[in-house]
Amino acid sequence: MRRLKEDFLCMLGAAPKKPEHPGQIAEEVRQIMELKRANKSRLKEHLHEEARRNPCHKWRNRRWIVLVAVNLLFLFSFWLDIQILEGALTASRFVGFHLVDLNSALQVMLAHKHVIVNLVIGTVTVFLLWVMLGGRSFCSWVCPYHLLAELTEKLHLRLVQKKIVTDHEFHRGTRTVFWVLFAILAFVTGYTVFETLSPVGILSRALIYGPGLALAWVFLLLLFEIFWSRRAWCRYVCPIGLTYGVVGTITPLRVSYHVEACFHEGDCRKVCLVPHVLDVTIKGRATETEMGLGPDCTRCGLCVDACPTGALRFEVKGLSKLL
Repeated sequence: MRRLKEDFLCMLGAAPKKPEHPGQIAEEVRQIMELKRANKSRLKEHLHEEARRNPCHKWRNRRWIVLVAVNLLFLFSFWLDIQILEGALTASRFVGFHLVDLNSALQVMLAHKHVIVNLVIGTVTVFLLWVMLGGRSFCSWVCPYHLLAELTEKLHLRLVQKKIVTDHEFHRGTRTVFWVLFAILAFVTGYTVFETLSPVGILSRALIYGPGLALAWVFLLLLFEIFWSRRAWCRYVCPIGLTYGVVGTITPLRVSYHVEACFHEGDCRKVCLVPHVLDVTIKGRATETEMGLGPDCTRCGLCVDACPTGALRFEVKGLSKLL
């Protein structure tokens, strides 16, 4: 319960906590660390050299295929009028079942100030779906803006490396402030302000029904992220990720960390959109031999691909290794 509370506060913007005293670290973990200190150098060099020669993109490629396929299904269902998946990502019907984005439903109910039956049905369906699939998996496996931001992030990092631009970070708690602000605006104005600004809805509707002027806003966001702040919308503004992160606190599907296989090189944190969830991979931070990453994890698999020793794995809580 203490671990769950710390993960939840960390998702809202609190800094990850270090173990306060040695007693919090399991004896088995301390023994593993001693063994690694004695035997790590030669094996570590071999594994990381191998990873540099043969980079793995297994999970990234799978994720891109799923993300593109889901969004194209919306497009083809509309164009061909086959009514398999009607609507857009914010609200849709899949073979008759209502599906409503959890954050969109909240915004609509706050704006209208009453509970809408179809929204309740749609949100329960989506809630159960993402409980099974892993909370913020929506962000990395479905959201079209995530894919665009991920591609432009490569350009940002290249510009930073060449010292053409500087990456500017904001406090992670900013996202919680925006979540509250958008909720208040919906309640006070009776208008879903966030849905007007959300690049998720804008891109989904543009793909299905055709482009509009709202795409200019998405273009400006991408430019801001290229030249000023890495993945700023997803990291510091978007309330959708925070809403699905709450679902992620109870989902059994997770990326788990195994301390015995880790050499603490930090490759995983370099590629992660939310590196605070990987705080346990820093030497001396893990308190158990196996730990699930926090609910803010998007299950994108980049850290799993980047880890040369298999210390990070997709697993179902309580079951053996999944893949």
